[in-house]
Amino acid sequence: MAGILESAARHDGVLIVGGGVIGAATAYFLAARHGLRATVIERDPTYRRASSALSASSIRQQFSTAINIRLSQASLAFYQGIGEALEVDGVRPDIGLVERGYLFLATAAGIDTLRANHDVQRGCGVNARLMDAAQLKARLPWLATDDLAGASLGESGEGWFDGYGVLQAFRRKAIDLGARFVAAEVDGIDGSAQRARAVRCTDGRSFACAALLVAAGAWSAPLAARLGFDLPVRARKRDVFVFSSDAQLPACPLVIDPSGAWFRPEGRGFIGGGPPRGDDPDDAPLEAVDHGLFDEVIWPALAHRVPAFEALRVTSAWAGYYEYNTFDQNGVVGPLPGWDNAFVGCGFSGHGIQQAPAVARALAERIALGRYATLDLAPLDPLRLAEGRPLIERNVI
Repeated sequence: MAGILESAARHDGVLIVGGGVIGAATAYFLAARHGLRATVIERDPTYRRASSALSASSIRQQFSTAINIRLSQASLAFYQGIGEALEVDGVRPDIGLVERGYLFLATAAGIDTLRANHDVQRGCGVNARLMDAAQLKARLPWLATDDLAGASLGESGEGWFDGYGVLQAFRRKAIDLGARFVAAEVDGIDGSAQRARAVRCTDGRSFACAALLVAAGAWSAPLAARLGFDLPVRARKRDVFVFSSDAQLPACPLVIDPSGAWFRPEGRGFIGGGPPRGDDPDDAPLEAVDHGLFDEVIWPALAHRVPAFEALRVTSAWAGYYEYNTFDQNGVVGPLPGWDNAFVGCGFSGHGIQQAPAVARALAERIALGRYATLDLAPLDPLRLAEGRPLIERNVI
């Protein structure tokens, strides 16, 4: 497929709806690699509710599918050199990347899955180590291991970073390269003959397009519906708790307990979270942090796993939305079925910010060149939804 923008006017070319990390990063790659200055429409330029701004912002390679591993590997390489890539006026962004690894713990019920995942990871060059309970205890003596059958630890290439800093760095660099960010809310999309022609905004403005990318995160589904596509992406609230403890945990990675609870160091303390209790409704208010979740579920699990956490104190908490793909919890990336020039990039269900550089680079290629040039994202194509072909990722957090 040839590139669709060869004759498009510069700011009537690519229109991106959604200025979060996927949208901002795609605008950057379009400009930096293809000379195309996109227009990005973002309804909330303060990013107060954006998943990109409220993420716990970690990155891992320990997935069970090759495509997710490759996306994180490519994104990590970008993040390691982000200061040079996104420098503006001599100022290099510092996202505070810390590579301490992910530690996945398994009981007897989960050890076979952990080993199967490790086989896939090893085939993709992931530097992760399988350990039995005795080896784990020797490595991290502060961890309770009596009920564990084993663990997998990322020895390199995994950790955490400043996600909001990433978002702002992509946005600044995209603007520096000629992208235009517009504060507006889209409420209509015009199209004919399998081509999106323009979007209409609530303030009366209209923006023409030669290509349209829907990258509005948890709010992408209503936009896709205007193009006749049922996108199973919903806003699902996830609570993150900041807590202090006198516990001394040398070489502490990001730890995922078999219960689903997780924690990692943050500054002088820790942050942690876990799956919601009971129902997982759409669009739950972010202001309603479930402190009972910590008291009744997360704290008991953490105190069991790290006895020193018996004494801790929650100092603050926040909530953000997963752009949750209810179909298979994986990203939806590529052309929308039935449209020649409409694309989507969303639904990453908690791992969007860690994979944003690689996803955005690929989207920019698909839009500008008509093909993927560096990493083929066909496994994430929206067509799999319409055809009922889930991409099964066993290592969902």
